[in-house]
Amino acid sequence: MRFVFPFACAVLAVGWSSAPADDLPELGDVSRTTITAVQERQLGEGIMRQIRSVPQYVDDPEVTDYINGLGYRLVANAPTVEQQFEFFVLADKTVNAFALPGGFIGVHTGLIITAQSESELAAVLGHEIGHVSQRHIARMFTQQKQAGIASMAALALAILAARSSPDLAQAAVAGAQYATYQTAVNFTRDNEREADRVGVQILEKSGFDPRAMPAFLERLQRSYRLYDTNAPSYARTHPLTYERIADVENRVQGLPYKQVPDSLDFQLIRARLEARDMNPRDGVAFFDDILTEKKTVNDVPARYGLVMSLMRLKDYQRAAREMTTLLAEAPDSAIVVALAGRVKVASGDTRGALELYAAAIKRFPRNRAISYDYARVLLDSKRPKEALQLVTHALEYSRADSRLYQLQAECYAALGQALQQHRSLAEAYVVLGSLPAAIDQLQIALKAGDGDFYQLSSAEARLRELRALDAERRKEQRQQ
Repeated sequence: MRFVFPFACAVLAVGWSSAPADDLPELGDVSRTTITAVQERQLGEGIMRQIRSVPQYVDDPEVTDYINGLGYRLVANAPTVEQQFEFFVLADKTVNAFALPGGFIGVHTGLIITAQSESELAAVLGHEIGHVSQRHIARMFTQQKQAGIASMAALALAILAARSSPDLAQAAVAGAQYATYQTAVNFTRDNEREADRVGVQILEKSGFDPRAMPAFLERLQRSYRLYDTNAPSYARTHPLTYERIADVENRVQGLPYKQVPDSLDFQLIRARLEARDMNPRDGVAFFDDILTEKKTVNDVPARYGLVMSLMRLKDYQRAAREMTTLLAEAPDSAIVVALAGRVKVASGDTRGALELYAAAIKRFPRNRAISYDYARVLLDSKRPKEALQLVTHALEYSRADSRLYQLQAECYAALGQALQQHRSLAEAYVVLGSLPAAIDQLQIALKAGDGDFYQLSSAEARLRELRALDAERRKEQRQQ
């Protein structure tokens, strides 16, 4: 794979120091900031509403569940966590990750594909978690001395523009002055050293190899030098230094050596992203070559990528043959089983797909991809009652899933229950952060002319609640 490093230094921004690790300042003291954790979360949620609407946002349940599972594993071992965390992926070939206010951490597909081990990917996430847990972003806002949340939001969007892809920059900057956001994106040397220290601690406690952090930085530095002359000014002003790498190496030197194997999910997600990124014919040739030449010890990831590419090429007959082998090789992988269901659907084997999903949902009851796909097949098979039962059960442990609410609305529509249909659509809009649209859906629901007394009362109560919340938000916006 070709390396692309236009924004490489944003992954683990530079810090220079020769001070001993024990002398690191504790920069994350909440008492030294003026923006609260709640305000920070509100900022992040506002930014995420915009991010979810851009084409680069990867709305893929397998990829999202993997990166969040890895992230939560690391967060569980992070110090002084005051925020909820949410990890998301952007389709971008550059090697990058970035933290936003409120515990939102973005990861580029280029980073996942380029990382040579799961510990390397975990090292980058651990560093970003360190920035969040120590509240470095909140401190940057305070130092900027901006008046109000609106100004802080503009800065946050500018940070996203600089730390993410250029395609997002035009909308993100939103009129912010270049000098202001250029200052905002520069974490201080002490910020970076503290994030490194916290990241190493998180890696060790989470069972990953902490030596992956300096190894990744060294490889990044070597590769970055090849692209330095073409790098944007932001990247050129944040060089990776030998002092920075040496400081991280000193931190891990006394730790016991551990060899940590990559999880199968990590390998499958890398293959999934590679297959998505290639022309389908090129993907088939690429993965065929790996399998034929025996270039890897484990055939499962390459065969998974091959089936993905065959599906994109619409060669369903061969995809079904390869899928039989893949299922035999990895019968306990939810990611593999979900793909098997899609192959059966694409091949026209609806009965086989329903049987596979019925068994899979019992083995993987909280897997979103399987839940989505099973509900879709049930709906397409004119079995909305079963689909509704499935989706409603899934919502019991995943209340913040807009796609489940949308599927629930389809189920109610198929059953002729208009009030419940629009009530579900309202909840989908709430999750997406659009209160006016949610209010509109509840108003439509109350005019539907169906529903029992309890359903009408519940919808009316929810409408009052959302109107009050919307009014409160509008008031806050006026005050800013």
